[in-house]
This record gives sequence, structure tokens and C-alpha cells, in this order.
Amino acid sequence: MILTPVMEKYVLHWGEMGARWGVNRTVAQIHALLFLSSKPLNAEEITDTLGVARSNVSTSLKELQSWKLVKTVHIMGDRRDHFETLKDPWDLFYTILEGRKQRELDPTITLLRECVLDSDQDTQTPSDVKARIQEVLAFMEALDTWYNQIKFLPKATLLKLIKLGSKVQSLLGGK
Repeated sequence: MILTPVMEKYVLHWGEMGARWGVNRTVAQIHALLFLSSKPLNAEEITDTLGVARSNVSTSLKELQSWKLVKTVHIMGDRRDHFETLKDPWDLFYTILEGRKQRELDPTITLLRECVLDSDQDTQTPSDVKARIQEVLAFMEALDTWYNQIKFLPKATLLKLIKLGSKVQSLLGGK
């Protein structure tokens, strides 16, 4: 695959952003390349286009598949696996959000619930510390509830909500 200067800029920037989000740079670059590609790519094409080691591509593709961001497809007459990603930014956003929720938010809520339960029997932990842990749990549970409600809203409705921005406050009667 030949990258235009714009495509190369996009792929390189996505790699930089991936690193800032805690994702390996090559993983993010491969995802960006697959997003921009008009056809599924095989591992050799990815390796040649990005100039990275084949083993790095294989490892990165497995990570992207574990996030459900990349799937394997087969091309008639070609025995090699080819890879593609979702093309709709909303679908990508939801897939990433769901993955982060499962990997980060859910275990944190579980641990916070355990901490709150354990603190009932704990006489050594100060009451203000127990209260702060309870507040964090309440906040995380509120985020979880909100996410579970909005994930089923139509994209058009969510886009309207996003575009409302701070106008939501006046709709809700706040100052």
C-alpha cells in the first residue's frame, strides 16, 4: 500500500496518540492504516507499508483483535489472512469504550465494592477515608449507569446531545 503524505501524517499521528493513550505505537499505527485502507490488508502488506518487523505486526494484530477492533477476512484465491477494521468512527468509539469499560471500569467498581464491604468491619481505616472510597464508588457506578443508558441511543440522538454542549444546563434548569 502506498501512503500519500496526508495518509502518512495520519498514521504517524495516530501512533503518537496511541502511545499517549497507553497503546503501543505500532498497534495504533496498524489500526490507523487499516482504517484508511480501502481493502483488507495482509500482514506482509502492513509490514512493508509501515516498515516494521513482521513479528511486531503479528503481535499488534492479535492485540487489536483482542480489543475487537480488527477482524480477519479471507480473500478468494489467497490463503493468507487479511485484516480490516471498522470504518465508522462511532462504531470504533463504542468498541474502544466497551473494551476500556470491561478492562478498567468494571474491575475498579468490583474492587471499590469490596473495599466498602471490607471497611464495614475495619476499625483502623479512618471514617473520612471510608467516605472518600464510598464517594469514588458512587461516582464510578453513576458513570457505569450512564454508559449503559447511552450506549443504546441512536447515533443521531447522541450527536444532537454532543452538539447541545453547555446548552444542556439551561434545558435542565441550571444556571
